Amino acid sequence: MKSLQESKNELADTTKQLEILSSGPFADGDLPTFAKKLEMSKQFPLKPKAVEIFQVNMGYMCNQTCAHCHVDAGPDRKEIMSKETMELCLSVLQKSSAHTLDLTGGAPEMNPNFRWFVEEAVKLGVNDIIVRSNLTIILANKKYHDLPEFFAKNRLHVVSSLPYYKKDKTDKQRGEGVFDKSICALQMLNEQGYGKTVSLKLDLVYNPAGAFLPGDQFGLEQNFKKALKQDFGIDFNNLFTITNMPISRFLEYLLRTNNYEDYMYTLVEAYNPAAVKNVMCTNTLSVGWDGFLYDCDFNQMLNLKVAGKTKHISEYDEKLLNEREIILSQHCYGCTAGAGSSCQGAVV
Repeated sequence: MKSLQESKNELADTTKQLEILSSGPFADGDLPTFAKKLEMSKQFPLKPKAVEIFQVNMGYMCNQTCAHCHVDAGPDRKEIMSKETMELCLSVLQKSSAHTLDLTGGAPEMNPNFRWFVEEAVKLGVNDIIVRSNLTIILANKKYHDLPEFFAKNRLHVVSSLPYYKKDKTDKQRGEGVFDKSICALQMLNEQGYGKTVSLKLDLVYNPAGAFLPGDQFGLEQNFKKALKQDFGIDFNNLFTITNMPISRFLEYLLRTNNYEDYMYTLVEAYNPAAVKNVMCTNTLSVGWDGFLYDCDFNQMLNLKVAGKTKHISEYDEKLLNEREIILSQHCYGCTAGAGSSCQGAVV
């Protein structure tokens, strides 16, 4: 499977995605835009709180090309964060109120300066460093085989994507052989103490395989823990459920299968005003591979930069950023449907 960009799909153009998100039932008035919905619940404009999480996208390169990927990541993506931009991020971390560094991608481990960046952040005394790993990267090449040891040595909080605890569903979403490699990688992490000791956290992420919302997070977590322990002897800490956003490759899937409008109706009908208070854009700042700033990782993939004058890490001004309004579009319904959704799972 190729990325949208490599296959020259029209959805590789973010303006086309935004056009689709503003058309159909939203243009006809059958569904309220997300901004209008916030106005109706007296929660507009949406404003940030103090920055707590500094989420850094280290590049769109990945060893996998997953069907639902909102990043459109893959082996053919060449965008990668430079060491110079990483140095700017470290400088900001020293003076920011953020207590968590969240490393994502693509596969962040594929960035040639990934380990240097982690070690420098450790030296700064960052309280919590998250690495969002797809697991199979650990087995992709010999140079990655010692990643579990590196993670443990630096006390990284590992958040790993695993669509399901059964092979068929996982391989359908992520590619043939992904489940077996993921299980092997989880066992390697367990051998280092991940999921078994307080200081080495191992969390899993669940995304629905189709055009529907995730089930109850607690119930799914219990099912995952029982199945993985019973079948493979695997332990982990928490399961995070994340709603698939109607952008990028998942948007392409929705359109191709004629599920787009039904899915948008599902998201709007499941809107939960209580979830708005805890959406991740209120306490997280997303940094693109090229240093530009976004309200969240999803806005980054739609090229919706933060409002105001401070748009790049090189001109970082936390006071101005805290005064901005968060940029919205209809994909934001994904974060406020049902129990809500964030990179840390359900928010309600």
